[in-house]
Amino acid sequence: MRPYRLRTTALATATVGLALALTACGGSDSASGPTADPAATKSADKPVSTGTVTPSGEGASAAPSAGKGTGTGTATTTPAKAGSGGKDTGDTGDSYAYTHPCSARDLTVKVTSPTGTPATVRVITVTNNGSTSCGLDYFPTVGFSAKGGALGLQATAPGGLGGAPAYPVHPGATAYAAVNLNPSGGTGPVADEVNVLADKEHMPNADGVSLQLAKPGSVANPKVGLYRTNTHDALSAF
Repeated sequence: MRPYRLRTTALATATVGLALALTACGGSDSASGPTADPAATKSADKPVSTGTVTPSGEGASAAPSAGKGTGTGTATTTPAKAGSGGKDTGDTGDSYAYTHPCSARDLTVKVTSPTGTPATVRVITVTNNGSTSCGLDYFPTVGFSAKGGALGLQATAPGGLGGAPAYPVHPGATAYAAVNLNPSGGTGPVADEVNVLADKEHMPNADGVSLQLAKPGSVANPKVGLYRTNTHDALSAF
């Protein structure tokens, strides 16, 4: 547990779904199987549902599987619903989510390159496919790999956070977190994958997933933002 506890809600903004221009996905990266650690090489130790989208001008992405898969996807995502209601409704409300961490088996993780964002920025989406609400940590844990080997770099997140599940995700809802691979434009190794663990506080490292980047990028002092209800707000949550 982290030393401070600050509970956020998905009502942090009034903007929902992908209504803003920044949320229109102009490209995306594809998913592969789970990794043993967000900053380590891949393994097929435990099946994790990984979602995919087909990037503009890129090849097909991988289908959910315990290892490498094949298949196609679309550039659409589920509009965010987390925190959309003023009242909790049993096991689909915020209160239930705060006491029930998400399970990796109920999540679909994707990485996209939204139109209009800097070339160094990607957006990670985590969708709850389960029938009940669940809680995520404040942000995902993100590492980087090149040609299947870990680069030993992990994105830093805002500090002073910790405690119980802090971000509620309703059934069918999506949480968004932005990642900047190289915010300062410095010199660093080139990554072709991001390794994502949706909730380090409540999930084992084996629940991480490796997501292939459609466009590899240089990584130096990477940063990850807090989970938010849409891409626009995620880009402001570093």
